[in-house]
Parts: sequence; C-alpha cells; structure tokens
Amino acid sequence: MCQFCVVIVNYNTRDLLRDCLRSVFASQAVAGLDVSVVDNASRDGSAEMVRAEFPQVRLIDNAQNRGYAAANNLALRDCRALFVVLLNPDTVVPSDALAQFRHFMEAHPDAGVVGPKLIRADGSLDLACRRSFPTPAVAFYRFIGLSRLFPRSRRFSRYNLTYLDPDQLAEVDSVVGACMVVRGEILEQVGLLDEQFFMYAEDLDWCKRIKEAHNPRTGHHWQVWYDPAVTIQHIKRASSSLSVQAQRAFNDTMLQFYRKHYAASTPFWLNGLIVGSITLRGWLTRARAGSQSPISTR
Repeated sequence: MCQFCVVIVNYNTRDLLRDCLRSVFASQAVAGLDVSVVDNASRDGSAEMVRAEFPQVRLIDNAQNRGYAAANNLALRDCRALFVVLLNPDTVVPSDALAQFRHFMEAHPDAGVVGPKLIRADGSLDLACRRSFPTPAVAFYRFIGLSRLFPRSRRFSRYNLTYLDPDQLAEVDSVVGACMVVRGEILEQVGLLDEQFFMYAEDLDWCKRIKEAHNPRTGHHWQVWYDPAVTIQHIKRASSSLSVQAQRAFNDTMLQFYRKHYAASTPFWLNGLIVGSITLRGWLTRARAGSQSPISTR
C-alpha cells in the first residue's frame, strides 16, 4: 500500500494538466505515489500527452464525458493507499504539500478529510476551499444574496465562511474537490462519490457522509479540516467553458443536493422559499446563457 493515491479528472486542459502532473511528481518525502488521470473525452490531445510524457501515470481514457463524480470513481475503485487526493488539473502543488498533509493527518487522528488554502490566479482566495453545508438557512441566505451583502456576518456568510481569517486553521463542514485529501480507509467505510451529481456538490455530499460516520478507532465522528499551512494555486474553472454556464450547473446541483439531504425535514413554507429562490436564480442564469450549450465538466 502506497502513501498517496492522486486522482485527477481532466477535460481539455492539456497544458495545465502537464504542469499539475509535474508538480505532483516533484513531491518530496512521499513513500509511494500512485497517480491516475481520468480523461473525460478531451479533444485537445490531453490523453496523448499523458501517454507520451507521463508513462508512470495510470490513464483512464473515457470515450465520453462521464462527469466529475463518475470519472473520479473509476480511479477511486482501484486506490489502495493511506491517503487519497482528489485534484483538479488546473492546480499546482508545492513540493512539500503531500508531506504536510500526511503530518496533519498523523497529528489529528479524527481528521477524515483535509483541504488546503486555494489561491486563484489573481491572488484572491478561492472561497470554495472551506464551506458550511447548505442547510435550509444557509442556502436561503446565499441564494437571496445576504451572504454577499454581509460577508463578515457569522449568520449570513456561513456558506463560504468569509468571516474567518483565511490563514486560520479551522474544522469545517466541507472542503472542495479541486484539492481534498481523504483517508483511504474511509472509501470502504463511507463509499465513493455520489454519481447522481454530474458536476458540483459531489464534494459537499461526500464530506457530509464522512462527517456522519464514526472513526472506528476513537468512536468520534470523522472531522473535515481546512489547513491554510498548505497553499495551492487554483486556476478556477479552467475546464468550464463559460462562467454563466458554470453558475447554471451550480444552481441545478445545489437544488439537487438540497432535495437529497434537507427537503424532507424542512417546513413546507421554508422549503418553498428555498426552492423558489434557487429556481428563480436558475431562470435568471438561463436567460443570460441564452442558447449556449451546457458545460460538460467541473
């Protein structure tokens, strides 16, 4: 069993994928590294590049776009490692990142998941790197815009936790699938990503299921941590063709997540407000998108 199994789902980001793989293989102090690339029917020569330049990578070359969760699962089913890393191809990993993740997990026995501080190309924080679950209240505040109006409010800005210092270590509900490290044993205990989520929210759903499970060694619930001691560059939505389409997919998936986890236990009047808010926002996004075809990857 190796220390790390790294899974990268790729769609038309050949040059970024090359940089990402180079950074992964430059990792220091890692005893055993298994890297898989799942290519979702790219048309830019990504799969050919991996075959030619990274023969040590296990390549799964899909004939069609399977979506983010299903593509990850193709590789995750064969992962046998102490830690599993989901990684986007538009990330660059510092050479000491994997070793730091290992040290963190060793120091926090109830940590089932840890994610880094993600920095976008312009130097800003990728807000998705630490989140709360979109409970009825959290989802309502987000979709009616209160989280944006009051980013420092502990009440209204819980989804992206913008009231926290970005350099503060924190136990959170979820980190983002662009870079998340999961204990290998959890895959058997909790299962893989839910493939009903084509893109977005599969990481939220996985973290929720992990936090609801117990560490068999301590009896405590597994924890999810945001660790800013590791900083990774993330070129956001490099494989999403248009931001308005990404927002459209995000709205649809968040409604799907809400219905799976919260709708049945939410009072009908609040359920109506939440579904109505998300649906209205989706309609507005579709109006902006016009006749553009939906995006096809994360």
